Amino acid sequence: MNTPGHIALIRHGQTDWNLEERLQGATDIPLNDAGREQARVAAGHLRSGAVRWDVLVSSPLGRAVETARIIGGVLGLELTATYDDLVERGFGPYEGSRLAGLEGAARERILDAGEPPEAVARRGLAALRRIREDHPGRSVLVVAHGSLIRLTVSELNGEAHPRVRNCEVVPVRAEALEAARRRDDVAESTAP
Repeated sequence: MNTPGHIALIRHGQTDWNLEERLQGATDIPLNDAGREQARVAAGHLRSGAVRWDVLVSSPLGRAVETARIIGGVLGLELTATYDDLVERGFGPYEGSRLAGLEGAARERILDAGEPPEAVARRGLAALRRIREDHPGRSVLVVAHGSLIRLTVSELNGEAHPRVRNCEVVPVRAEALEAARRRDDVAESTAP
């Protein structure tokens, strides 16, 4: 029997902007020392887990690539590829803004100015489908970003996923990914 393999999403390690509660979005901010240590700790947990990981991919942003390389060093995996659709939700001119202390309308105004959540989820789902097609039956670790992971998993599972911590590992249910593919196939076949 051909098993579908596993997919797990991992948020990159901490950056200085995470620490300062600045909105990063697609701005390429590097990991800090705490983020590098978080990646090593996550890799240790992955190494001692039940799944044997075969493939490591990431977003092309530096903080995700560095996190992936640290994890790969511990697991004995090379970074196989980067996928542009895994980039974090964009916030344009608001990137770099401090969210610390902002509440209510001020916070919502900044967040609403970003890439629409539905578009982020569609990108995330498209990336996961492409990753599955590129690595059939393999167990794949995918290093990406908090909002992209949260919005993609929320769409997959049909319920709001909580905020994703730095270097948190979020398993993707194969049946949820398959169900999303079937929904998309039906929508495409019935489109005018």
